[in-house]
Amino acid sequence: MEKALWYLLAGTRGGENRARLIHALDERPRNANQLAEELDLDYNTVRHHLDVLEDHDVVEAGGGEYGKLYFLTDRFDYHREEFERITDSID
Repeated sequence: MEKALWYLLAGTRGGENRARLIHALDERPRNANQLAEELDLDYNTVRHHLDVLEDHDVVEAGGGEYGKLYFLTDRFDYHREEFERITDSID
């Protein structure tokens, strides 16, 4: 997971937005539309980043297809300190 977080946050252009998504989901679960509004991002951009984060087991979806909520995974919670170190180093 540590390597995946470095790649997702520091190794790609979308890292800053992915970190913002993670911080928002840490506050409370949200759906893609709520995240787009909260972070002032295009809905399709949010969907793309959520898909990438889901593929790397950082977030998981709950509920039905329409309006499903996204949550941080237990695996991410286990590596939260590494996430904080990475975001501190790229700020």
